[in-house]
Amino acid sequence: MKLPDMKFKKIDWCNIKATVVPGEVGIAHSYTDEENTLRTRVMVYEPGFVLDHYCDRGHVLYVIEGEIVVDLANGREFSFPAGTGFAVSDFGDKAHRMRSDNGARVFIVD
Repeated sequence: MKLPDMKFKKIDWCNIKATVVPGEVGIAHSYTDEENTLRTRVMVYEPGFVLDHYCDRGHVLYVIEGEIVVDLANGREFSFPAGTGFAVSDFGDKAHRMRSDNGARVFIVD
């Protein structure tokens, strides 16, 4: 990932309105900031949330609280409790999707 040209920018996450993201099961809340091709998000996954699609976009993800499970399209799955995360490139490895059995708050750069 290469960050686009941009000036120093303060992001006040407390003043960003959440958008509701319906999942295959449950909902998530996305607090999103976008600048050119860079998207940063704080995602709050409600308990039982399952993303409704597999994604091939690259991400750097950090779990702030709770736990997520990442399912890869080839059947592998990885658990990420608070304090852990992952990085994957666009079209890297296999397409992936997130779920959270008990809820989670994560920070994502993509």
